[in-house]
Amino acid sequence: MFWKKKKMHYQLARQMPLNQPIRETSFTVFDTETTGFAVGGKDRLIEIGAVQVEGLQVTDHTFQTYVNPQRDIPARITELTGIADSHVQGAPDAFDAISDFYAFMEKSDGCGWVGHYLAFDLLVLKKELAREKWSFEEPLGVDTLDLIGYLAPSWDMRDLHHYAMSFGTPIHERHSALGDALTTAHLLVELLRYVEDRGRTTLGELMDITSKENGIHQR
Repeated sequence: MFWKKKKMHYQLARQMPLNQPIRETSFTVFDTETTGFAVGGKDRLIEIGAVQVEGLQVTDHTFQTYVNPQRDIPARITELTGIADSHVQGAPDAFDAISDFYAFMEKSDGCGWVGHYLAFDLLVLKKELAREKWSFEEPLGVDTLDLIGYLAPSWDMRDLHHYAMSFGTPIHERHSALGDALTTAHLLVELLRYVEDRGRTTLGELMDITSKENGIHQR
């Protein structure tokens, strides 16, 4: 029997004109942690972290939740992230955690979300929701890797810590969803300032830079 996905009702972004100035635009920067990279199979979500960026400033408006993966967390992941089974016992399941995150985004009233290697975090959310037969309307997405690819196209793809050091932006707790979201947010602000210096100052121009045709993953 075929089943139809139910669509979540959250409004994850508000419509903005293409001539909206970047520096007057709000973004939700987020990150996820998982039990491993096989998120389409055995691996599951264990943490979501997010922070709001407004007016090219990282705010103190943050979100963080652990997630019960309904399985043991491998020792290597605990060593990497600091997240142990004891952290996720009693934590919400993936659907409820994602719902809480989407409610945070809806209340933030931004134009979309931002991540470092955003495609992976989106895959995590989509796979978790698909397990419960849910889907969602995807908002505007900006990947900091695409902005770096626009500003410095000869650079190889490196990890978040490398780019934060290269651009001189603050580095928060690594391999913590909220810590990496904060690091990405500060990196985003610096990258957007460089983008503005190149004469790209509107939301429409930002969308052009990060489009699938122009993004770093298409190079």
